[in-house]
Order: sequence, then structure tokens, then C-alpha cells
Amino acid sequence: MILPGATLGMLGGGQLGRLFTRAAHELGYRVLVLDPDPHSPAGRIADEHLEAPYDDDAALQELGRQCAVVTTEFENVPAATLERLAHWCLVRPHAAAVRTTQNRIREKRFIRSLGLATAPFAVIESAADLAAAARAVRYPALLKRAELGYDGKGQLAVGAADGLAAAFRDLGEVPCVLEEKVALARELSVVVARAADGAMLPFPVTDNAHRGGILHRSVAPAPVAPALAEAARQAAERCAEALDFVGVMAVEFFVDDDERLLVNEIAPRTHNSGHWTLDACVTSQFEQQVRMVCGLPFGSNAQHSAAVMINLLGDLWQDGEPRWPDLLADADTKLHLYGKREARPGRKMGHFTCVGPESGPLLARAEALFDRLRP
Repeated sequence: MILPGATLGMLGGGQLGRLFTRAAHELGYRVLVLDPDPHSPAGRIADEHLEAPYDDDAALQELGRQCAVVTTEFENVPAATLERLAHWCLVRPHAAAVRTTQNRIREKRFIRSLGLATAPFAVIESAADLAAAARAVRYPALLKRAELGYDGKGQLAVGAADGLAAAFRDLGEVPCVLEEKVALARELSVVVARAADGAMLPFPVTDNAHRGGILHRSVAPAPVAPALAEAARQAAERCAEALDFVGVMAVEFFVDDDERLLVNEIAPRTHNSGHWTLDACVTSQFEQQVRMVCGLPFGSNAQHSAAVMINLLGDLWQDGEPRWPDLLADADTKLHLYGKREARPGRKMGHFTCVGPESGPLLARAEALFDRLRP
């Protein structure tokens, strides 16, 4: 076990890294953050911030020299960086697990190899694949870059086969996945912790709603049949086990109109849809991440309150500071702002979570509070 007093390394300085750093500090650890942004939210509260690119050799050596273990807050840290760091210290999750999830083509093939269902898709690695891909799926569809896409970025809607070539050009003619647009009944996610010995502990299943490709709202526990929730938990655990993952990761699911469970994406890190655990669980996903990478026992995943979490995007700031008084006057609502200097449309600036005995009344209250925030 890596005990309090040790230094933990975090690759990435965004809000997930910031919340990890806070959890690590509460348990008595030091945190060293590597992030090229001089104003990174995690770097601002870490014990030390190495302001350097993720492939900077001197910075990696310093990280490896000081840290007992290094972990990540987002999936686009180069896998080669994790391999390099592994020469000097523990790295959790390991490079191979992250590499699989960094590329939609590898990820979808991996999911299918486990016997899990995905939305119908076709792989396009060059213009030579366009004709076959155009015939392989039904429309409307989404063309998604295989790498470096998140929160709706790096993808385009394709209404019919004759629009595919233009969409491929617009995305830079890089490798892509053409995915059939599923008629959705709902979207779910499962955040699961996995220890180095293979033991796993999932958090309750979460129901999610997106706007413009970005998560807007999460409700936990998800109002779904127990059998569907159990199937989602088992699928998430199967992914974590097959990746030999150590840490906290999330699996996102589509549920179609026929109640079929389809794996959408794997996030090899803590997840936006698990933010409600900060205020409604005995142990948050961020403390659990600290525990897993340090080899500590699981913290309890028990949910003591129903929760509705709503994201606060930079759009809210475009006409001035959001109107906070009503939100702050609600005694059962917790506000979390991430310390970002610039509010841009689509940028996650914070979130709030309403807690209470039942999620039904919370949902209406949370949305009403959100509507009153706009200046």
C-alpha cells in the first residue's frame, strides 16, 4: 500500500484532476500535476505543478522521481508517456488499457470481442473505405473521428449515404467510425472501481441526458428495471476486467427503444456522470480513485441520498455572472465550481447536485434552479 504522506502524480490538470487532488489532500497525500496549461484547475491547488507537455522528457523524469504512483484524468494522454513513466514508478491504469480506449476503432472492436453489443458501425480508415461503409449502416448516422473527440467534438451528422464523402473531408480524412444513430430510450453509465488484485466495486447506475453532445444532467440511482441495471453493471465490470484496469473508470451505454443495452464508450478515468457521488455517497469516485491507485481497501459505495447533478457550461456566463442566490439558498443543493479563468461556450465550468430522499421531486427542482441561473 502507498500510505498517506506519499506523493501522487496526476497527468492532466482539468476539473477531474482538481477533484482527485482535493480527495488526495483530504487523505494526507501530496499531489504533483503535469499539465501544459499554466492556469490548469488542478495545478492551481496541487502541491506542485509541472507546466510542460505530456511528452516532455525532463518533466516525466521529475514526475517519476517524486511520485509513488501516477494516474490520469483524461484518456488522451499519450500511451507512450505512460510506458515511459512505468520505468520509474507505478502507473495506474497501465498504458495498454488507455491505448485501447483512446481510439474508437480499437475500442469498439474490443467491446465486440467481449460479446457486448454496440450500435451498428463501420470503420473508415481512408477514402477507399467510403463506399463499403456507406452501405454498411442505416441513416441517419454519425461520423466520428477515431481519436481526440469528446463532448460532441470531432463528429458530424450524416443524413444519407451521399453525404458521407463530404463529412469525411470535413473531418480531415483521418480514420473514423461511421455509427448508426440509435433511437434512444435513455442513456446510462456505470462508474466502477477496480483494485490491483482484480476486485471490483461499481457505483449505482446513473441515468444521463445530453444537450449538444455534452452531458447536461445525471440522475442516480437510475430509474430503470433492476435487470437492466444489473446488466449494465456486469457489462462495465467485464470491460474493466478485460482491460486489467486499476483505478476508476466509466462505461457509457445507450438503451434503445427495444430496451437493448448498447455500449457506447469506455472512459479510463473518473467521469462527469459520477460527480453526484461527491455529495450522495459515503465515498466519492475521486476518493475511490485515490484508494485504488494507492492499493488501499475500497471505500463504501453506499448511496445515502438520491441525487440529480447538472453541469454548468460557459454559456451561462455569456451575459454576465450567473444568478447564484436561489441556488445558494437551497439547503439541499451543493455547488462545485472548478476555478477556470475563462468561461467559453461548451466549457464545463462547474456543476451542482441536488440531494434528497427521492429523485423524482429532485429532478424538477434541479431544472428549475438551473433555469433561474441565467442572467
